[in-house]
Order: sequence, then structure tokens, then C-alpha cells
Amino acid sequence: MTTWLITGGAGYIGAHVVRAMRDAGEQAVVYDDLSTGVAERVPDGVPLVVGSTLDAELLTRTLKEHAVTGVVHLAAKKQVGESVDLPLHYYRENVEGLRVLLEAAVGAAVPSFVFSSSAAVYGMPDVNLVTEETPCVPMSPYGETKLVGEWLVRATGRATGLSTASLRYFNVAGAATPELADTGVFNLVPMVFEKLTEGASPRVFGDDYATPDGTCVRDYIHVVDLAEAHVAAARRLSAAPGTDLTLNIGRGEGVSVREMIDRINAITGYDLPPTVTARRPGDPARVVASADRIAAELGWKAKHDVEDMITSAWAGWVRLHPEAAR
Repeated sequence: MTTWLITGGAGYIGAHVVRAMRDAGEQAVVYDDLSTGVAERVPDGVPLVVGSTLDAELLTRTLKEHAVTGVVHLAAKKQVGESVDLPLHYYRENVEGLRVLLEAAVGAAVPSFVFSSSAAVYGMPDVNLVTEETPCVPMSPYGETKLVGEWLVRATGRATGLSTASLRYFNVAGAATPELADTGVFNLVPMVFEKLTEGASPRVFGDDYATPDGTCVRDYIHVVDLAEAHVAAARRLSAAPGTDLTLNIGRGEGVSVREMIDRINAITGYDLPPTVTARRPGDPARVVASADRIAAELGWKAKHDVEDMITSAWAGWVRLHPEAAR
């Protein structure tokens, strides 16, 4: 049986990966500094080590004491706007933290490494479907750190024989249970929830894009599907030493901002039409994944639709904001 160290495993996505690993019969150990993670998300029976990925000594000790045979690295700073203001902080946490972790993993002879990347590596792709071959031109320090992270992971794999996979997430939403829902308000779905709860109209940043309804189009992926993709990638690395994968994780289906807000209104029982404001700098008109490669490589395909994402995310929101319920 393999034992996976899941950095950031007390976070929103990380907690779902831990749950999926356990459901698949894998052993998990969580490593999290709890800066944004919540200790209560870690299941009973799963060890939690509180620490930074910059702490080489603690990482080395953790890998040894728990006989770790694979790493899933999700711990990172991930707010695009904040990264513009604090680039040195983002490079330190996301790039140097990764370097220290890789060095510890190689030193402990850990054979497999799954890296949490992002569609932010692509920047503003002018294509209908984004494939893994689409040029990467990140537009924020956050996106840059993810692309540099991919380079570092791949180079380490080539030099040492470490099996690696970099997973480029698109727009993540939903929850397996209300307790595991996203508590941050940084993405479209919770941002709309927040406005509705306040009795205010959701905001649309620009309605003059070259899309069917003028609003930005994105690819949304349920966090449960995302977590299961991590399990599939981890098992592939364990079974095939020397593997080097870079994979999009999305549904290959675009949904506009206006469509999402309409669906959220319908599912939550609200009826607050959006207010259109100016475009945000750097927002591409359309970013939708091609999910062909991950289907071919791992046999993985998303199972949940947008309604599942909204409904499960809303249950989590209402748990924390009962005044929102209709």
C-alpha cells in the first residue's frame, strides 16, 4: 500500500483529495501550515503535521516517520490579485517551498510526485479549446509561479527518475459535503452567493466580449471530480516509474458568467439580475479546457455538471451563512 503526503491537505481542494484517497484505499498524511487550511477538515485517523514547505528538516522527518511513498503537492498561495502586490512572497512560498519539498522527497527516495498547477499558466489563450500544447503566457506572478513549478518538477523528474504529473486545474467549484465547502470568497460562485446574501445584485465584469452573450466563458470542474483525477494520476505514477505527465483538468464545456449567475439564481431561489461593471484587466474572453489527453492517459472523465457544483456549494454556503437560505 502506498502512503501519500498531501501538502495543503486541510484546504478546500486538499481535503477533497484526502477524502478521495481514503475512499480509494490509499494511506494519507496531511502536511499543512493552517494559514488557510482548517484542521477539522482532516478526517479522523489521518495524521496532520502542521508546518511550512519551507521547513526542510520537518519535511524530511515527516517523509521518513510516515514512510511516505508519494507526494501530492497542493500547498500554495493562490490569489491572483494578491500575487501582483506581493510577488516576492508568492515566489518564496510557491517556488522556493516547492524546491525545498522536492529536495526532501528526492533525499527520502520518494518515487512519485503530483503537482497542483493551474490554467493560469496559459494567460489569455486565443483558442476555442486550450490543449496542453497551447503556449503558456501567464499574466500574473501567481501564474508564473505555477509555470516555474511545472518546469522544476519536470526537470527534477528527468534528473532523478522521479515520476511526475502536473495537473492544470480550470475553475473549481462545489463540495462533497457542506463541511468541506470552500470558505473563501475569491471565485465566481461564492462571490455571487455573497452578493445574493447581502440582497445585492451580482456583478458582471464586462459584457462586451466576443462571446455569445458578451460575458466571459469559463470551464467549471466539480471539486469531487478534480480530487478523483488526483487519485488516478497518483496511481498511474505508482504503476509506471519514470512517468512525466502534464494534464488539463476540466470538462471541456464553456459556461458564461451570465449563464452561471442565472443558474445560481434559479437554484438558490433568488431573483437578482446582475449589474454590469467595467472589465477587469487581464480577463480573457474564453478559457475552456480540452480534456482529451487526461481521458486518454488516465481514463478519467468528469461526472458532475454545473448544477451539481452550484447545489453542493450552496449547501456549504448556507451552513456557514444560514441567513442566506430561502
